[in-house]
Amino acid sequence: MAKTTPDSGVRGPAAHPAHVTTHGGSAPEGPMTHRQIMEALSGLLLGMFVAILSSTIVSNALPEIIADLHGSQSSYTWVVTASLLAMTATTPLWGKLADLFSKKLLVQVSLVIYVMGSVIAGLSQSPGMLITCRVVQGIGVGGLSALAQIVMAAMISPRERGRYSGYLGATFAVATVGGPLLGGVITDTSWLGWRWCFYVGVPFAVVALIVLQKTLRLPVVKRDVKVDWSGAFFISAAVSLLLIWVTLAGDKYDWLSWQTAVMVGGSVLLGAVFLWVESQASEPIIPLRLFRNKTITLASAASLFIGIAMFSGTVFFSQYFQLARGESPTMSGVLTIPMIGGLFVSSTVSGQVITKTGRWKAWLVSGGLLVTAGLGLLGTLRYDTPYWRIAIFMALMGLGIGMMMQNLVLATQNQVAPEDLGSASSVVTFFRSLGGAVGVSALGAVMANRVTHYVKDGLAALGPEGAAAGHGGTGGGGIPDLSKMPAPLREVVEGAYGHGVGDIFLFAAPAALLAFLFSVFIKEVPLKTNAGGHQAAKPAQGSPAAAESEPVADRG
Repeated sequence: MAKTTPDSGVRGPAAHPAHVTTHGGSAPEGPMTHRQIMEALSGLLLGMFVAILSSTIVSNALPEIIADLHGSQSSYTWVVTASLLAMTATTPLWGKLADLFSKKLLVQVSLVIYVMGSVIAGLSQSPGMLITCRVVQGIGVGGLSALAQIVMAAMISPRERGRYSGYLGATFAVATVGGPLLGGVITDTSWLGWRWCFYVGVPFAVVALIVLQKTLRLPVVKRDVKVDWSGAFFISAAVSLLLIWVTLAGDKYDWLSWQTAVMVGGSVLLGAVFLWVESQASEPIIPLRLFRNKTITLASAASLFIGIAMFSGTVFFSQYFQLARGESPTMSGVLTIPMIGGLFVSSTVSGQVITKTGRWKAWLVSGGLLVTAGLGLLGTLRYDTPYWRIAIFMALMGLGIGMMMQNLVLATQNQVAPEDLGSASSVVTFFRSLGGAVGVSALGAVMANRVTHYVKDGLAALGPEGAAAGHGGTGGGGIPDLSKMPAPLREVVEGAYGHGVGDIFLFAAPAALLAFLFSVFIKEVPLKTNAGGHQAAKPAQGSPAAAESEPVADRG
């Protein structure tokens, strides 16, 4: 193996000796040319497209998927939560592994994991099988999300890196907007069906594998590091136990019961063990020392609560449009465009203005207000609410999320030394994903409870005919098939889902308010113009992808 110069994209303390070899062919002797970068970047962009697509394409297909697999509302939320939880837990681990092994090889491994999970998910015969496959998909997506920025750092110097951030932004926008639409079209196409929502990303992943193998040439930089497997295990176990409790409470057992005491107590205990493990680890998965910085602490808390708002919109809007308004999966995707459009516009505009002025707090605080207002107004939803109102409310929510999502990362990056940029960025992203996982699970449990309650009330109002209908197909958190219902019963169920989703947004609004309050107390420090600050400021340029796709950078 030939020796070469150390990877410029890796930052680490001098105490860790680095051993450098080449992998996958000879590494470029000097800086990569624009053509070489674009060739290698094409494979990365395909990988990122696959990662984002897998998260968005199933959103509008889920009602039909769960109905076909005879699942419940808890199954619906766990299909989303399982992938989020796996991605949350593994993203920092992929970053650590990049210090030990070839980055190129790790990207390819994550793509293979994603393909395996996707193919088996498309063959699922039960909700449990699908949820398990989504965990595998989440592990692969976590690798793709983490390694994209790491590989870019290895190819491109910090001074030039911002030039290429727009490509990631375009990829993020296309996959975010196109995913739900594509999923809806696939589901509505009789000769395809929902299973192709999982197959469609496989060709992109295979092409990305081939392109990366042919074009990506990077030196392998190995450091003497320890992967914090214990920390990853205990944080995953603590969160998983909490999510299982939230999902089952109120259905399988009472909220105040011995099961609640055991699960909540166990989750708290596992969390305490996690904190102890992190305090002892030489290279923890979440460095606790970062929380001595007030900005990082406040930004992490705000990210936790904004994650609840961010994922509740993408998950529950599809149920509203399909089960409360009778729209097709394709139209369900079309009708959510105001939210995605608002997110994209606010991320782009705020990023450009912040880059010119160096001031970011006004955008952060305004975003918190808009998200809170949007969710509060969405709390008034009913099955017959005029769409133009819904579109305005969704746009407000999307504008606010776009302003907060990337700028919380930016505020954090601006407060730390260059060698801590990766750790600080991953901490904020970790809490956003964690908030999304907890929020989707908790709100999903509330959703099942509220819908069943409203259906019972509606059926009681119908008299004997309603009594004969039982629970209208919603008992035990089940998701009904509206096409097989008589008109009076269908109207009751649609009304129940309209009111139930409205309640979900109303319950999510306080979380957005907390994110706003935390952001108010973040002290604004103008963006730095030196080398470290210049690098930290780059995520603000031009797109939401800079923040969304930078969970981990190479760290010391």
